[in-house]
Amino acid sequence: MGFIQAQAKAVSSSAKPNLSEEHSANNERVPQLVDITASTGIHFEHLSSPEQKYIVESMSGGVALLDYDGDGWLDIYFTNAPSVSMALAGKKARSALFHNNHDGTFTDVTEKAGVGYPCWAMGAAVGDYNNDGRPDLIVSCFGGVVLYRNNGDGTFTDVTKAAGLDKDTGWATGVTFGDYDGDGNSDLFVPHYVDLDMNDLPKFGSSKTCQYHGVAVQCGPRGLKGSPDTLYHNNGDGTFTEVAKQAGVDDPNHFFGLGAVWSDFDNDGKLDLFVGNDGEPNYLYHNEGNGHFKEMAYDAGVAVSEDGTEQANMGLALGDYLNVGRISLVVTHFSDEYAAMFRNDGGMTFSDVSRASGISRSSSPYVGWGDAFLDLDNSGWKDLILVNGHVYPQVDSVKMGTRYKEPKLVFKNQHDGTFKDVSEESGEAVRELQVSRGLAVGDLFNTGKLDVVVENLTGSPMILAAKSNPANHWVSFDLEGSPKNRLALNARVWVTIGKQRQMDEVRSGGSYLSQNDLRLHFGLGDAARIDKVEVQWPNGERQSFENIVGDHFYHLKQGGTLIPVPQTR
Repeated sequence: MGFIQAQAKAVSSSAKPNLSEEHSANNERVPQLVDITASTGIHFEHLSSPEQKYIVESMSGGVALLDYDGDGWLDIYFTNAPSVSMALAGKKARSALFHNNHDGTFTDVTEKAGVGYPCWAMGAAVGDYNNDGRPDLIVSCFGGVVLYRNNGDGTFTDVTKAAGLDKDTGWATGVTFGDYDGDGNSDLFVPHYVDLDMNDLPKFGSSKTCQYHGVAVQCGPRGLKGSPDTLYHNNGDGTFTEVAKQAGVDDPNHFFGLGAVWSDFDNDGKLDLFVGNDGEPNYLYHNEGNGHFKEMAYDAGVAVSEDGTEQANMGLALGDYLNVGRISLVVTHFSDEYAAMFRNDGGMTFSDVSRASGISRSSSPYVGWGDAFLDLDNSGWKDLILVNGHVYPQVDSVKMGTRYKEPKLVFKNQHDGTFKDVSEESGEAVRELQVSRGLAVGDLFNTGKLDVVVENLTGSPMILAAKSNPANHWVSFDLEGSPKNRLALNARVWVTIGKQRQMDEVRSGGSYLSQNDLRLHFGLGDAARIDKVEVQWPNGERQSFENIVGDHFYHLKQGGTLIPVPQTR
């Protein structure tokens, strides 16, 4: 994972968050994360090669949270991948879909759903490509993508060829849906990683780029060829047309794309696109509103670190952690680097506040993957979680200050632009050493508390329940667009209580190869009621509601009224 040097353009900004004095102190208890995997009845194992001799064996492991059957409860999809030896022998790895039983347990429904063997699966994301209101599943593969259409009866159909996506044969990674041209149909961006031939794999430890601190390891991505990215425009009839070059997002440099996410970073009403490239500069594509994008990552301050270094750029966490109405970014990286926090200062400018925010020192020893902003204690401020795990099992054989299995990291928001590392205080499960990859966040059991699902490269996943402050309140919104974009991708909600105004956004993909709950969850602190709820729909329409009762799930169809959804547990 890259350590190439680059000269970055300096980006200065005096746009500091204007935080009220009432939130300057943070004396709340540290929320606990408890491992509840055993009680859920989930039995799944991600396959892996013990030696990890090839890079393609070390990168899989995405997890998607989606309510595929529309019963109001989150289900879980884990991707899986074979080893090279398995693949060459014609053997496949079984991905798995688990149905939520509404009682704290899950049932494996993979065979009935028809989603067990999509491909050499990397990750997954959710979208509604045919605008029928049901979440469809896109799986990224070593060898393209697979699009599963949700049939509405508990089953999925592989419509990859019918949709025109079978032409994508590259190593696809962090796929993401978003309606970039505002026609109401969800388009698909597919970043691609290494141009790798299964029949001509680089030999383990064979060159300088296949060494890590003098130890022979898998080759790549440095020293290997990259692949261009693709953008598929939704034609509105169940098919897609590839338009990356016309749109200006085709990656002519063939960088090693790992993650991508759509968001309106400058609040101009048009979706922009961030692409994380492993060991190379990131891309930030600004939507010019005519079906074309302008790449401006260096000008915006997100291409490289503040000292001009290209970093590994793997997991992507987006959130308004300052409660100022702007979406900031955290990008996870390789060991000897650090997780980068890019504060959104407005006007498509960002500042690297990794050190100032307090997250750089704790994250630098580890290889970071999945990450997310989430309010663990329902305080009204977004905390941060990262999962880690090395790519080289060989590091355990020598004393170099790092290990193959690594702990997770939890950072508590201090309400002043900084975070405190509370990993050691957050529970035994956080400290447990694993080789983690994907991470997704959602309220699995409809309790008003967020849960964290981690997929590990080796062995079983881990499901963590947050034991938040019971005195704090919360609210959750399930949005339905109308008449188009029925999943309401990239719709935004603002929640105002007194002087505090929180904001969040419905998104497809993100983290590392993973999908979070599409419902928007807000902690309310000690407030039992919300002064004002504002919704901005992707087509620009706005709605607002006042004096809303907390501790409820609400459903909102565009143009309609907030409807409380009964809690059944």
